[in-house]
Amino acid sequence: MRLYKTLICLAVLFVIVIPAVAQQDYVARFDAYGSYSFLSTSKLNLFERGFHGQFGVNWKTWAAIGGDFSVFTGHSSLFPFMLNNEKKTALATAMAPIAPYLPPGYKLYVPYDVTTYTFTVGPQINVRKLKWATFFIHPSLGGMHQDTTTKPQDMVQKGIVAGLLGSSPKTSDTVLFYGFGGGLELNVHKHMSIRMTSDFVHTGLYSDMLAGGENNVRFSIGPAFHFGKNIVK
Repeated sequence: MRLYKTLICLAVLFVIVIPAVAQQDYVARFDAYGSYSFLSTSKLNLFERGFHGQFGVNWKTWAAIGGDFSVFTGHSSLFPFMLNNEKKTALATAMAPIAPYLPPGYKLYVPYDVTTYTFTVGPQINVRKLKWATFFIHPSLGGMHQDTTTKPQDMVQKGIVAGLLGSSPKTSDTVLFYGFGGGLELNVHKHMSIRMTSDFVHTGLYSDMLAGGENNVRFSIGPAFHFGKNIVK
């Protein structure tokens, strides 16, 4: 019983004292971050790599506001099942006359390259109860712009591209998106940390051609720098 009471007392002491000792005593007014990043769009089998940058202002120790920008490049292929019903019908009509002349086992697809840009602005909630780590969450509200260049490999693919896009093999689209994100920072120094962040967003790029919307996941890891006045009171 005595041992049990001792352990309870130690546990209570740990809960009361340790957080007070471990809380961060320096929170800079400004944060800047730049890192390697990737963007995955599983529905399109598209994986892109690129750069992600952020800048934020800490209004309170627990609340910040800022914005970020990212740019990615990648490549994949467009298959008929990815098209909306209208485009599928048009594709079936166009393919019917030539289908008997295609080689056995011919699979229709169109390779393409993409460059994707994202930008967001909004608030962030920070949890700084540990001296060595900061946890954060934020809404992901912003926009996405994508430039796509098709790479047809044969005459059938070139004909399909012409039917979908016209005379140019290139197209682009810009949409707003919504989602959520968060992550953590490992505080290696009061002016520097290693930030790991991920975001889940839903988009509807090329809605005139593709079926439904797309779910995208962005993950980034890199150094963050903290500077300016200490806002801890």
